[in-house]
This record gives sequence, structure tokens and C-alpha cells, in this order.
Amino acid sequence: MDLYYKDKKKINFSKMHGLSNDFMVINCIEENFILSSCIIKQLSDRYTGIGFDQLLLIEKSNNALFDFNYRIFNANGNEVEQCGNGARCFGLFLLLKGLTNKKKILVSTKKKPLIIEFLPKNIIKVDMNEPDFTFHNLSSLKNILYKNFSIKLFRGNLICSLVSIGNPHCIIKVQCIKNAPVKIIGENIGKNPIFPEGINVSFVEIINKNSIKLRVYERDVGETKACGSAACAAVAMGIAQKLLSDVVEVELLGGKLTIIWKGFGNPLYMIGPATHVYDGFIYI
Repeated sequence: MDLYYKDKKKINFSKMHGLSNDFMVINCIEENFILSSCIIKQLSDRYTGIGFDQLLLIEKSNNALFDFNYRIFNANGNEVEQCGNGARCFGLFLLLKGLTNKKKILVSTKKKPLIIEFLPKNIIKVDMNEPDFTFHNLSSLKNILYKNFSIKLFRGNLICSLVSIGNPHCIIKVQCIKNAPVKIIGENIGKNPIFPEGINVSFVEIINKNSIKLRVYERDVGETKACGSAACAAVAMGIAQKLLSDVVEVELLGGKLTIIWKGFGNPLYMIGPATHVYDGFIYI
């Protein structure tokens, strides 16, 4: 072996994407890799690394009730609770690598379990659990539910809605998605001290009761081509406010998702594609 690689570890990975929201996926079932936030940042760099929005780790579950454990790290190395597009890629990876032959699996995450169901043509259905509008984890925000919430921004106040899909989302309704100031507002809300762990900021244009357009500024990442959990959050907000029906098509920059929610007391479902791009390996 070349001396350059002598003290380095070889890691096999897959590059995948869900509606252009892209991921580096590593199978940690046989061997659990410990990757520092510094290494994850290096790997996420699109010029000198692999390049990705999030890193996904597939682990063996310590609980017999679950088929696998699912971990997500943003490009800056921070571990996060949820990623909807990642969940679909996670499921497709398991199928492509022969790690499961089930039609439906239960996986554990940092916060809530997910049910992933395999449909034809690499279409994945994910049970994202029931949306949470209470935000009890934020000391200054209690029982705000799905009503409009006002955030101080620049010299005025911005009206938005707050929803958790296992991870936190701020939803802002706009007249025209094309002209939405995604970066400026997304950065500023994300740094607001009332969100100590940051928050995903989405801009939604409601076309009709069955269709919306969405752009998303993801915490620690920036604007991405798509965010599955944000699509779920935006639809949940619209249904709770009686602006949308229970089946909604969400158009993101990278493509479309179908979100189904029958309302309070019911789980929310996300349906969409996942794509395998290539397999590779890297020494770190």
C-alpha cells in the first residue's frame, strides 16, 4: 500500500439524493465509524471533499423493536434529529445493498421512530409521525399551537408558524416564491436566540388546496434544492389552518413530493423518489 494511505482508514460510501438534496451514506452496521465534526466538514466540501448537504449513517439498532438506527449530520458536522429526503435515501440504500427484504421497516432516530415503506420504482413512503405544534422545548414559546407567531426581524415583526417534524421548522407564507428573500431572512431567523438549536426556515406559496411551492433555508446548510421534513411541516401548517386539503403536492426546487395528513391525531406521510448516484471510497 502507498505510504500516504498507511495510517488512514478506508471508508466505503454511496452518494445519493432525494430531489437533489444530496447525501453521503455510510454503512456502519459492521463497523461503527467515529467521524469528528471537522472530518464531516471536510467531506462535505464540494471542491475538496465528496460534497453533500447531509451525512447519513446506517447503524445496527440496540433495540430489537427496530430494524436499524438512522443518524443525520449536517454539512457543518452537527448531528440533527430528522431529514425526510434522507429517510427515503436511507431506505433505498438498504434495498440496493441487500440489507433488508422487508416491504416496511421501523428505524430509530435521535428523537422519534420512523416507518419506511418501499413502493415500486424507487418510490419511498415515510411515516413521519404526527406534527407537533407545541414547541415545549423552547422556554419562551409555550402552547403556541399552529396559530400565527410574530418574530422580531430587522425593524419590524414577521408573521410565521412554528412546527416540529422531529426537527424544528419556521413556515412563512409568501405571495411569490420566486422573489422570496430566502437567504437574508433564513439566516436571521436561524440566528434568533429564541431558537437555541437553530431552525429550518421555509417560504411557502399556496397555489390551491392541493398544491404548494416551497423554498427552504436549512439550518447549518443554507438553501437546498429540497427538504422533505420542511415539505411535511409546510403542509401540516396549511392543513391545521384549514388552507389545504389532506393530500398535497409540494413543488420544491429539485422536484415534487406528495404529503398526506388526515389531521390531528393521525400520522403524516411523505411519498417521493430516492436516487442512487454512485458508490465510492475515501481514505481519512
